[in-house]
Order: sequence, then C-alpha cells, then structure tokens
Amino acid sequence: QVQLAEFGGGLVQAGGSLRLSCVAETRTFNNYAMGWFRQAPGKEREVVAVISWNGDNTYYRDSAKGRFTISRDNAKNTVTLQMNSLKIEDTGVYYCGGDRKAPLGGPHISPDYWGRGTQVTVSP
Repeated sequence: QVQLAEFGGGLVQAGGSLRLSCVAETRTFNNYAMGWFRQAPGKEREVVAVISWNGDNTYYRDSAKGRFTISRDNAKNTVTLQMNSLKIEDTGVYYCGGDRKAPLGGPHISPDYWGRGTQVTVSP
C-alpha cells in the first residue's frame, strides 16, 4: 500500500502561481511513474502532467504546456507541479497518482494509488 498526500493548493488570482507537492509513503517510490490529475466541478478527472520513474520523460496536456512544470525528487519521495500563469479554467481538485505498471509514464497512466486531492481555485 502506498500513501500519497498532496500539499500546496489554495486560492490565487488569474495570472498567479501555485506550487503543488505530493509526498509518497513508500520504499519503492522510484518504481512508479507519477502524475498530476485534476477534476473540475461536473467534469471527469483528467491528466495534467506525468513524469517517468527517473524524471527523464514528461508529458503535459496541451493546456498545461509552457505554464506547468512537473518534477520529482526520488530521494525525498516527492513529486511537484509548478503552475504559472494560472487561468480560471485551471480550477479544480488536483490529485497525484502513482502507476507502477507504466514506469516510463506517458498520458495513459492508470494510477494504482491516489492521494486525497488538494483544491486549486483561480479567481478573476
């Protein structure tokens, strides 16, 4: 069992920045591709960014490219999402997820474990 906990959500004005962190409680963090997902009210959960087990490969949804950066520190069991130039449509609950079946990452990871999420609200 892997425990994931997200931190760093909050309320920010459009154009601002937030930094989300996810800490994993596991001895095998570097076996997992890690991803950030979000769910807006009334919508399905969608992938935002994914990073491979060693950080060499990253994926971003089109709307996040150039604004968001995903990174990981395997020594600290942490994956981070730096979000800049935030837009109102970035509002939602952000979840981190870990997929051991697809350590190379990519847009189609299917996490085995999820955190509880952290709310990000972008105001006008």
